[in-house]
Amino acid sequence: MDGRSLYSQYIKPSWTPPSWVIGLVWTFLYTIIALSFTSVFYSAFKKQIPWVVALPFALNLIFNFAFPYIQFGLANNFLASIDIVLVVCTLIWALVAVWQKAPELRWVSYANIPYLVWGVYATTVQIGITYLNK
Repeated sequence: MDGRSLYSQYIKPSWTPPSWVIGLVWTFLYTIIALSFTSVFYSAFKKQIPWVVALPFALNLIFNFAFPYIQFGLANNFLASIDIVLVVCTLIWALVAVWQKAPELRWVSYANIPYLVWGVYATTVQIGITYLNK
């Protein structure tokens, strides 16, 4: 059985959104991520901001893109829970770093508030799935 089929069979918390909502939200969030993160990386490449500001953004992308593989490819809820916590932690780190060290990019912190809110929400869902299906 593939990971997506297995996921549909998991017991999920009552606050889990329907799949179509998840897809819609991520389409919106990936647009924000693409625009804002690109601005950070571009500024780092142009040496307008220190690379240390871009580091948590890069780590966030790695953890974010790893999540579907861990959740659906490996079908490992425990690792997926750890990964999504790392997504939220690196996002918080990124937004604080850009706020403190790159005032000209503070809009990135504001723009990613929906991503942070969704990330925290998705973390509660994932931890709930992990707990309910142990």
